[in-house]
Amino acid sequence: MKKAYPIEIAEGRGIEFLYPSELGNLGGLQRIFYGHYSCEADIKPNPSVRQSVIISASLADALHFKETNHRVHLFIYKGNIHVGPLVGIFTSGITPFMHKPVGERSFFFSKILSMNKKTGCIPFLFSEHQINWDEEVIRGYIVRDNQWEVREFPFPDVIYDRLPNRKTENRTVLKEVKRRFQEEFTIPWYNPGFFNKWDIYERLQDDESALPYLPESYPFQSFSTIEKMLAKYRQVYIKPVHGSLGLGIHQIIYNRNEDMYYIRFRDELKENKLQKFRSLESMFSHVFRAKKLRNLIVQQGISLLRHENRPIDFRVHTNKDINGDWQVTAIAAKVAGEGSVTTHVKNGGIIKTLDELFDEEKLAEIQYSLSYAALRLSESIEQNVEGIIAEIGFDLGIDKDGQVWMFEANSKPGRSIFSHPKLKEFEILTRKLCLDYAVFVAEQSIIGSSGNYE
Repeated sequence: MKKAYPIEIAEGRGIEFLYPSELGNLGGLQRIFYGHYSCEADIKPNPSVRQSVIISASLADALHFKETNHRVHLFIYKGNIHVGPLVGIFTSGITPFMHKPVGERSFFFSKILSMNKKTGCIPFLFSEHQINWDEEVIRGYIVRDNQWEVREFPFPDVIYDRLPNRKTENRTVLKEVKRRFQEEFTIPWYNPGFFNKWDIYERLQDDESALPYLPESYPFQSFSTIEKMLAKYRQVYIKPVHGSLGLGIHQIIYNRNEDMYYIRFRDELKENKLQKFRSLESMFSHVFRAKKLRNLIVQQGISLLRHENRPIDFRVHTNKDINGDWQVTAIAAKVAGEGSVTTHVKNGGIIKTLDELFDEEKLAEIQYSLSYAALRLSESIEQNVEGIIAEIGFDLGIDKDGQVWMFEANSKPGRSIFSHPKLKEFEILTRKLCLDYAVFVAEQSIIGSSGNYE
């Protein structure tokens, strides 16, 4: 088990570092690392019975280490002790206003940063403007005593990507920041990128373990494809390749008795619409006239489980833990709003816990099915997508026969389900594991799979 130790800064000790005596005689240690800063030191066991780390004030100054009343992990490898891990959380849009330095996202980030003592990590928030490449330091934002502060940190051991959207992610300057940290400083960068719906589908459809969960889907090419799928499934969904939050999703239903096509969607005024047309051509010329059809996906419609005659789907969060293993960290049901094409809260959807919808026997069955599917899909995505993935939010459905279907996978999932009071503990768990995983990534980076971890 990975253990974090309390650390304190002591005055008047020269360049000295005392490690917990329970680690035994580690002889031959010469250098202390904190992020990418290091310093030679007199390294020896702490004679006190208290299993703690003591770092002298002079050594702390040399390393830019200012943390007190904290716990840290010790990575011991090749005559060095690495203290940390120091975790940089990379985002954009940081402002000079210390009350809310990241605007409305400030509260979210403050909650992640508050996991420092529970995880033994030392996290800080930064954007491209806080980096001093010449001195290899970052003016990072932290929260102490419920107040935002700015401190100078060495380049970190690992970087956790929390860029807010695809447009920001594709900025040239931010791509260059990522490249330099990874290539010039060999710093692991985890949780990169937003998933592209069609790209994920194409990668997973060649994986036999993921294939049973994938609805039949095609990039939009012709009306004949939609006609064939309507004949097979009676309903299809039209989705944007880069969409999120349920934006731009349209449901098309063919009524054989009327020989009419119905389309359900949410318009620019955020109103739910249901319209009917004689043909797909007239529907598309009216509803999709301002959209690029090449950016759309046609997906099989599923007859979902329902609550009070409204369809239900499920948000399932998975996170990597401190051992690098996938865990299911939260499951919630989402009940569609009246007349809504999706179950998203902004479209009138309602968050429910599973026990609010199902009896004990059905709950256990659904929880097992969703968890099993989410873990298999997480492993499949990890194997088939580039980068170090730390968390995934799945939108899964269950049809009337009990089959689980994957509608979407999000690398930076929204957190609307955690507005439900019964899901608060799971919200805390997802935040904790986002930093717990940094311990694993740092371990692999510093020590490698053949090293020893203390």
